[in-house]
Amino acid sequence: PIVYAAALENGFSPNSIILDAPFVAEQGIGLKNWKPENYGKKFYGPSTLRKGIEYSRNLMTVRVAENIGLSKILDLSKKLNVYDEIPELLSVSLGSAETTLLNITSAYASFINGGKKINPTMINKIQDRRGKIIFNSNLNLCLGCDRYSEDSNDFPKIKSQANQIISKETAYQITSILEGVVQRGTGKKLKDLDVPLAGKTGTTNENLDAWFIGFSSNLLVGVYIGYDKPKSLGKYETGSKAALPIFKNFIKDALYENEFKPFKAPSGIYFAPIDYDNGSKRNFGDKNVIIEAFKTEDINNTVNNKLFLDKNYDKLIKYRQFY
Repeated sequence: PIVYAAALENGFSPNSIILDAPFVAEQGIGLKNWKPENYGKKFYGPSTLRKGIEYSRNLMTVRVAENIGLSKILDLSKKLNVYDEIPELLSVSLGSAETTLLNITSAYASFINGGKKINPTMINKIQDRRGKIIFNSNLNLCLGCDRYSEDSNDFPKIKSQANQIISKETAYQITSILEGVVQRGTGKKLKDLDVPLAGKTGTTNENLDAWFIGFSSNLLVGVYIGYDKPKSLGKYETGSKAALPIFKNFIKDALYENEFKPFKAPSGIYFAPIDYDNGSKRNFGDKNVIIEAFKTEDINNTVNNKLFLDKNYDKLIKYRQFY
């Protein structure tokens, strides 16, 4: 999602078409070519950006990263504190660098907080014995709180001091797509809860690690499963199978049903009916239609959605038999 957030900030829209096909990158003299794969080793041809996240399509993610440039992704990752040190390798777009569950969960918090950076803290506030607050981790300012009285109609205003990392429109688009992960994609085991939820599964090579980041409009939860000394969890132990059920059991007890509120769209978001498979504009009521979230600048692209190929396309010919 962080890769795709960078893409949405740089000219892509949720219905942009990206090629899901074999990708080959040269790594230097004497080194084997890098050939990333999708889970299941299948290819699905041109697909929408939304599908790339909903179904965890690695090959689409790599192409997006190559198209927008690795520097923009690394810059966003640094601003969100995902990594302490980031190697400038294309494989980083697939999560090959090490991070922590706290870092990645905190980064996802920006998506449901309007693109603002959220700094995790273990202590909310400290009061002395008389109730006076001597420490408060809340970055919000209360303008007018010192002058407010019950007889006044001049209500205080809350102003956030958190840094704006991505636009609130991009943050909502990613949240909307991560809702799609639950509705149709790798997180659909949560669909039967029938409440507004979003999330993302993750599985590393050889099933060494499985994770799931899931959230409602007011609660974000990160789940990680792996051994202290890395070894395979098992051939079929993915984020969807191993980590997601833990989130599901937790969220059912953590919130009451009436606490699951819809995700709020900012004023700069517009909705339109789109063909789920090819991203083209459709009418309400047509088959295979979803309601997609667009920015103002995306509106003209809802019909003529751009096909993002790349210089690697020529190498595709010899792999054509695979799809």
